Amino acid sequence: MYVKTVRKAIIPAAGLGTRFLPATKAMPKEMLPIVDKPTIQYIVEEAIESGIEDIIIVTGKGKRAIEDHFDHAFELEQALLKSNKHDLLEKVKEPSKVDIHYIRQKEPKGLGHAVWCARKFIGDEPFAVLLGDDIVQAETPCLKQLMNEFEQTRSSVIGVKQVADDETHRYGIIDPIDKKGRRYQVRQFVEKPAPGTAPSNLAIMGRYILTPEIFLFLEKQEAGTGGEIQLTDAIQKLNEIQRVFAYEFEGKRYDVGEKLGFIQTTIEFGLQNEEMREELLKFMEEIIRQYAKS
Repeated sequence: MYVKTVRKAIIPAAGLGTRFLPATKAMPKEMLPIVDKPTIQYIVEEAIESGIEDIIIVTGKGKRAIEDHFDHAFELEQALLKSNKHDLLEKVKEPSKVDIHYIRQKEPKGLGHAVWCARKFIGDEPFAVLLGDDIVQAETPCLKQLMNEFEQTRSSVIGVKQVADDETHRYGIIDPIDKKGRRYQVRQFVEKPAPGTAPSNLAIMGRYILTPEIFLFLEKQEAGTGGEIQLTDAIQKLNEIQRVFAYEFEGKRYDVGEKLGFIQTTIEFGLQNEEMREELLKFMEEIIRQYAKS
């Protein structure tokens, strides 16, 4: 039974971003912008809005741009100040107000290994993990919803959402036993089940509250699906010694880990921007007319 609150968060950002090549040959996929903000900034902002105090980003080779983004840009800030572009200055300074730590994953061994790399930063506390492939818009931040559940259960809580049956093979899937409100008791966590074999359509969506015992299983460095050390496999083993719940969080989830989802998210976020909404709608209408004729 844990009495400590969740104060720390891990954001894994060491992946190669192969789905977005060649764009990610020299630029981290986490720095690809949704309108005018890199995807990783949406994730960091969710953590801060949820009450997280310390963030560690697990990076890899070629990810220096992430550290630069969350650092001060003195020359740029001075140029904006001299030009009286105060609104832009505030936007530029916002990311550097966050206290972020970094550690490098020296080998691409999978998500589970990336989380394990941050074990010394976490210590013996419960902690959060946020993945950058999913952006969630919600009245109460997605991570905060899970933190609220942790406060009630004092157990690990995994964020889930329903997906189409023909997409379950792309995700970690839960096998639910019982449901109380939006919280599920889970029999089993299955990483990317073969098509037609998923125990449900409730998919793990990149938000986790985990107890430090997870490191007991990540320490063993056992490879799973794809030859990588899978976090879902370790969660299932944790579930065998202590309760791990799933929580179907409220809010709209955007998949920015795939090209189509990334484009769809960019369009919708553009439409949410009052300055560009009208012109963007006109452009979309014209494009639809052009392609309807072809």
